Amino acid sequence: MYSEIEENSGKALWFVAGVAVGATIALLFAPSSGRVTRRRIGRVAERGRDSLADTGRDIAEKGKELYEKGRRLADEAADMIDRGKKLVEG
Repeated sequence: MYSEIEENSGKALWFVAGVAVGATIALLFAPSSGRVTRRRIGRVAERGRDSLADTGRDIAEKGKELYEKGRRLADEAADMIDRGKKLVEG
């Protein structure tokens, strides 16, 4: 499960980086003034930054969910061990 999250986050990061690089290259070759081009690059960079932040939040949320699930499983396992000890002792 962890490797799936890691794989998806890596894909998302490369996607965002690819979009940013592609948009920057397209803007650099577009026939616009320097000020217009810089403004466009700024907007693209801002969208990329926002997308990356969203992806980071999604990964953090998924990590918390996995942590809680692991914690519940550990608690259940501890309860089962305690019940097993009582059965053996009892």
